[in-house]
Amino acid sequence: MKTSVVLNQENLSSVLSNVKVPNYNRDEIITSIVHIGVGNFHRSHQAYYTDMLMEQFGVTDCGICGIGLLDYDRKIYNILKDQDGLYTLMVKELDGTYSARVIGSIVEFIFAPENPLAVIEKIAHPDIKIVSLTITEGGYNLNEATGKFDFSNPVIIEDMKNPRSPKTVFGYLTQALKLRMERELGGITIQSCDNIQGNGDVAKKALTDYIKETEPDLLPWFEENVSFPNAMVDRITPVTVLEDKEILKEEFLIDDQWPVVSEPFIQWVIEDDFKAGRPVWEKVGAQFVENVIPFENMKLRLLNAGHTLLGMLGALYGYDTIDEAANDPDFEKFLVDFMDIEVTPTLGDLGEINLKDYKKSLVDRFQNIYIKDLISRICSESSAKVPIFLLPTIKDQITGKGNISRANFVVAAWCRYNDGVDENNKDYEIKDAMSDRLIRAAALSHKDPVEFLKIEPIFGDLIENKDFVESFTIALEKLREKGVKNCVQDINATETNLS
Repeated sequence: MKTSVVLNQENLSSVLSNVKVPNYNRDEIITSIVHIGVGNFHRSHQAYYTDMLMEQFGVTDCGICGIGLLDYDRKIYNILKDQDGLYTLMVKELDGTYSARVIGSIVEFIFAPENPLAVIEKIAHPDIKIVSLTITEGGYNLNEATGKFDFSNPVIIEDMKNPRSPKTVFGYLTQALKLRMERELGGITIQSCDNIQGNGDVAKKALTDYIKETEPDLLPWFEENVSFPNAMVDRITPVTVLEDKEILKEEFLIDDQWPVVSEPFIQWVIEDDFKAGRPVWEKVGAQFVENVIPFENMKLRLLNAGHTLLGMLGALYGYDTIDEAANDPDFEKFLVDFMDIEVTPTLGDLGEINLKDYKKSLVDRFQNIYIKDLISRICSESSAKVPIFLLPTIKDQITGKGNISRANFVVAAWCRYNDGVDENNKDYEIKDAMSDRLIRAAALSHKDPVEFLKIEPIFGDLIENKDFVESFTIALEKLREKGVKNCVQDINATETNLS
């Protein structure tokens, strides 16, 4: 019986032939990309595209240097250090089969809390053309209601007091860009890969506000030499669980401390606005366009909002994974009607995109029983997700006097979710930067449902819309009285699918 191989550069030649491994010389790779936030999604998406580019076309100047900014990142830093930056991507197909590929595009990694100056110097290195980001929706430090940078954040205050020992992405970028200016280096691109509409615009807004306040003399150079292309990213990438590591070890004989699991579908649509050039990612499937907004709207309002919908309803009913909720006939119909009746009218002209096929593919992806995407992951940090994924549809439908009953029901379900217990009296943790405020507002909503809508950073002035407030109030009261399943069945029975 063969034994598993510990994953590292030295052991690559011993990996089974049914696993793709880097055949390029990683010692010859030039690092031109710094990536901040090396989580599972980055490793299943951008790092995967880059690995394919190196493997299939022999490109050697697009190596990635990962940056871990938070103490939480020490684990991935230590693991990738042990594994020479290598990790395994396992793709779970719809039929339950697996494929495995060892990714080699991350050739450096710096753990920022141990050496802040090394991060600043790396970003300021002449070879670096792109700084890419996956720092989550809430990582941009903008007030959702006002759009303004939150200078009251204690970590931001600390960065402003200690600019040479930063802790936030804004502190690091500002100091590195200042060095690039002083050394008369060329321009650079900051590329957001987060699930935010206009993610490049959001990154630019946040960093511009920070620079104006902390290094105003840098601003003219910054505006001339730094670009922020918007992009749409898509690949369902669940949390890695012990079972995944065991399957990798048993079926592929690879001992990987932190492999990544994803669905087969992948998409990356990017505005072609790069100050210092870029990898030819289009050779391996990325799409470069002049305007990414239609693609963003489609993905955020359908896929991401659909995830949130299934997460909230599924959590209340007692499901653990998204596929369980998506394969529930009542929740499936509710999801399909939400996409057809409430979201589709807000999307506008999508050109050659076949929206009907795209929506059908989403349902299939959600229902993939082999992608056990945890509902707890989808529901985490919802205070940053709901304003981006769900509220724009509600606002557009209000403006167009369209239907908002399902979207409003999901908002009500989110309020009910913050009670912290499902309909089987099973407790769960509210994982959210605003958890204290959400839990308090949900508690107050038992007496007055409108209390939940008073969270101004999330809902802004929506509370002034009588139709929205009335619809939400009715939905929440029925939800607490009848339960999620009965309410969904009532909505499904009384409203016709208009697609």
